[in-house]
Amino acid sequence: MKISARNTFKGTVKSIEVGAVNAEVILEIAAGVEMTAMITKASAERLGLSVGKEAYAVVKASDVMVAID
Repeated sequence: MKISARNTFKGTVKSIEVGAVNAEVILEIAAGVEMTAMITKASAERLGLSVGKEAYAVVKASDVMVAID
C-alpha cells in the first residue's frame, strides 16, 4: 500500500457499530490506545472489516490543533 497521507497507524479492529448508513470502527493501535473512525456502512462492507482484523487508521488533515485547560 502506498498513500500520500503522512500519518498512518496499523492496528486491530476492536469493535464495529453498524448503523443504517455509517459504521463506527474502533482500532486498537497499541495496548490501551484506540482510534475511532466513522465510515460509511458500504465502505466497512467493501473492506471486509471484522473484529480482530488488521487495518490502518489514515489521518489526513491540513491542520492539527493543540489545546490546554
